[in-house]
Amino acid sequence: MKSRAREQTPRERRAPDLFDAAVPPVFFTADVAKLLGVTPRRVRDMARAELCRANRRGARYLFSFQDIVLLRAAHGLIGQRVPTRRVRQAMRHLRRQLEPGRPLSAVRVFADGRQVVVRDGRSAWEPDTGQMMLLFDVGELARAAGVVVPVKPRPTKEKKHRRGESAEVLFERGLHLEESDPKAAREAYRLALEIDPELSDACVNLGRLLHEEGQVAEAAALYRRALARATGDPVAHYNLALALEDQGDERGAIAHYHHAIEADETFADAHFNLGRLLERAGKRKQAMEHLLAYKRLTD
Repeated sequence: MKSRAREQTPRERRAPDLFDAAVPPVFFTADVAKLLGVTPRRVRDMARAELCRANRRGARYLFSFQDIVLLRAAHGLIGQRVPTRRVRQAMRHLRRQLEPGRPLSAVRVFADGRQVVVRDGRSAWEPDTGQMMLLFDVGELARAAGVVVPVKPRPTKEKKHRRGESAEVLFERGLHLEESDPKAAREAYRLALEIDPELSDACVNLGRLLHEEGQVAEAAALYRRALARATGDPVAHYNLALALEDQGDERGAIAHYHHAIEADETFADAHFNLGRLLERAGKRKQAMEHLLAYKRLTD
């Protein structure tokens, strides 16, 4: 599931020491500005606001891969009109709430109105208060899960419901109802699959709606069902990777992010998420390669 996130042109730094396993990759202000699509001044403002833990070398800021993950989330929150003060407080509280050794990039941070909400697998809570939330009460959960845009139906042989409605008509109904009546949309997708069990796009969209509700195992099963029909579908691979992350299977998630990129090498968010997981796995050189790919694709 997905969220699609210039001044000076940054240089690609490929010096050997940046890829040394003992030395985290280093990015400079211009690099981060280009990645986020903001000015260098905005990056410095966010660093001064302590939205990440950037180091200093004289007057220059030095950013790690983890800092970029945090600033990307913070920039998205502020873009949704969450006050900077609230974002800063939420980040500080969140660091204390996470288990020792679990980085902030291991969770998803997003906005529900003007509140900051964190999702970690099946759990969601407000870091300011520590209050747990029911997933179906979270208005922007689709953003947290990283859901891609709804899939349009591919041409298939028309099959009809006993009332004369085709699977494609039911699919389109589900697509239309997603915003106004998710429950009815789920039912429409289920009916479409009863008529045509091989309608992989209905599997993806139904899985996505269930994923948003926290029914991760059911969503993963539907994504796998879609892939059995359309093995090279980058959207199904991407959403399955997110579901596997929510289930704690980062190795499986890495594999499916790879599959998504193999199917669509321009899938920027797949590059970013894969880089994030590879960095946590200690594979910094590979992580950097995917982050640079993300940078090129979002330039």
